[in-house]
Amino acid sequence: MLITGFPAGMFATNCYVVAQHPGSDAIIIDPGQDAAPGVRKLLAEHDLNPVAVLLTHGHLDHTWNATELCDEFGIPAFIHPADRHMLADPAAGIGRALGAMIGDTVFREPDKVIDLVDREDLEVAGLKFSVDLAPGHTQGSVLFGISVDSPDGQVPVCFSGDVLFAGSIGRTDLPGGDHQQLLDSIAERMLPLADETVVLPGHGEQTSIGQERAANPFLVDLPGAGQDGTTNDRQKGRHGL
Repeated sequence: MLITGFPAGMFATNCYVVAQHPGSDAIIIDPGQDAAPGVRKLLAEHDLNPVAVLLTHGHLDHTWNATELCDEFGIPAFIHPADRHMLADPAAGIGRALGAMIGDTVFREPDKVIDLVDREDLEVAGLKFSVDLAPGHTQGSVLFGISVDSPDGQVPVCFSGDVLFAGSIGRTDLPGGDHQQLLDSIAERMLPLADETVVLPGHGEQTSIGQERAANPFLVDLPGAGQDGTTNDRQKGRHGL
């Protein structure tokens, strides 16, 4: 399997491209601000045919170039219905202060938007993703899970959006955010995953469930987490919107 990506835009949002192999169909995950040129470069480099855009949530730093790419390639965008309104009204998800950065830019939905359904597998580009609703950062935040072949067998991978980062969690001080709900989502939807699960977050470096279970200071008191570190009651993480 091919999983590649790059950080894009002022918030260094990780945009991912996933395919079975070079020369196959592909999906694009979270094409944020200024992501389109990098996506086109990866598609050309690996001879990929994009068939869908998957969005972990509706914040602008993850969706900014979604409509542009969907229009260019004639493909749908998948997003949870609780966050869909942000595609056409991104200021609704980031508040007035951050909304000022949008300026006079006009946003709209892609021509085709498909609602994600919690706990319903998504099969696209010959790949099978699990979809798990994990609200708290936004009400429509989802986790995309997939299994990847390796010499040692199947390795689980989770695209976590802004739910969980290496050593941190998503901020919850924007409209629709809820700190306790985010912690509950992580406890219920992420910590039960195997330690070897690779976590590919919306910002920053990749990590693993085992690493975060043992050392993430935001998770220390959650069921299923390690007991090292100290409790941290900050109301926002360190990355993105």
